[in-house]
Amino acid sequence: MSNESVPAATASSATAFCGVPPGRSLGMAALGRSVFDNAMQPVWDSLIGRFTQDPGDFGALLDLSMLVQMTGAREKGLEYQAMAIAGQRCFRTTHGAGRLRVLAFMAPGDLTANTPIDFLLEDSDVELTVYYLDGALPAPSEVPDHDIAFLAIGQADEDSNALAALGPAAFANWPRPVFNGRPERIAALTRDGVAKTFARHPQILCPATRQVDRAALERVAGGEAGLGDLHAGLSFPVIVRPIGSHAGKGLEKLASQAELAAYLAQQPAAQFFVSTFFDYSGADGLFRKLRVVFVAGRPFVSHMAVSQRWMVHYLNADMNEAANRAEEAQMMATFDQGFAARHRAAFDALTATLGLDYYGIDCAETADGRLLIFEADVAMIVHAMDSAEQHPYKKPAMAKLFAGFVAGLAAAADQARLAA
Repeated sequence: MSNESVPAATASSATAFCGVPPGRSLGMAALGRSVFDNAMQPVWDSLIGRFTQDPGDFGALLDLSMLVQMTGAREKGLEYQAMAIAGQRCFRTTHGAGRLRVLAFMAPGDLTANTPIDFLLEDSDVELTVYYLDGALPAPSEVPDHDIAFLAIGQADEDSNALAALGPAAFANWPRPVFNGRPERIAALTRDGVAKTFARHPQILCPATRQVDRAALERVAGGEAGLGDLHAGLSFPVIVRPIGSHAGKGLEKLASQAELAAYLAQQPAAQFFVSTFFDYSGADGLFRKLRVVFVAGRPFVSHMAVSQRWMVHYLNADMNEAANRAEEAQMMATFDQGFAARHRAAFDALTATLGLDYYGIDCAETADGRLLIFEADVAMIVHAMDSAEQHPYKKPAMAKLFAGFVAGLAAAADQARLAA
């Protein structure tokens, strides 16, 4: 990426709403593919050129903000995003013929703040319009017409104000069907909340999880209290992570009070999630973690990571090993008849209890056949960016997932049309 900075934006309150045409955005999928394919510079240069020529091209500025975030400069990317949204709240990306019109409500934030819906629409015929909320919903007359709306805001441990501002009845009178139109149910997807909900479920294992402040952990580390004093289900070894952290940042497995004390000496956070560690390794000693997403109750596998380490993320897993890629390919080929069939009761319970049209889980399978859930969320990254040469089995699996997602949206829109 060039060191060339983004020119200053010129915004006016008149362009802050959708009374003007939505800003033109390439979309997260096209931008992400340029990064994955090492072809970002021409895209960056083109966007800079657009915005230099027209400082009111807030779609170009929004795209620049996403590119900057994708290269790791989160704060600078959020700065550009704020400039773009100050100028205009509506942005549009058209996939294919754009036959199905989807309006996604989002909150300002980084790439993990909202459902990455544009990734899910690759190779579709969907016109996606994104509206960035600032508090309550706009009136239907203030947004472009659409066939279906989608509440894309994800649960945030450190700040769920965007969902709280909407309230549980936000979409009660919306004139179009709304996917995931239950803000309070999305807000309930906290790590400790999900663990509590399924604490005694016979097919689902969610290790005991508790939000704990620093002072309470310091008392445990100093021997003044035990983990059982914080939560009846907690015992060493435990997994500790700062609240609001993602992708393993600050995540550690601690086996004793001494290790907890050493951890706290290096972690300045004030609030933490503490979970009892569950050894989910297989008979061969390897750890396997799946990402599964659900569309109207139907499960789709997004990826499976295989690693020698307990802390498994796809990017740090041992997926350069041919044997592990072959295992992931087998999982994707047999998911419906295998993993999904074995855990059908658990999957049905999840969908019935969470009450969402779209969500994802990171999960594993225990030796005794239960579904082990690490996290449930609506904003998990799901994409088809991986190399087709190295992962030839992924494109068909992701195409199936994406087609299922679009079909779910279309079915909801069609049902509303028939009802009318």
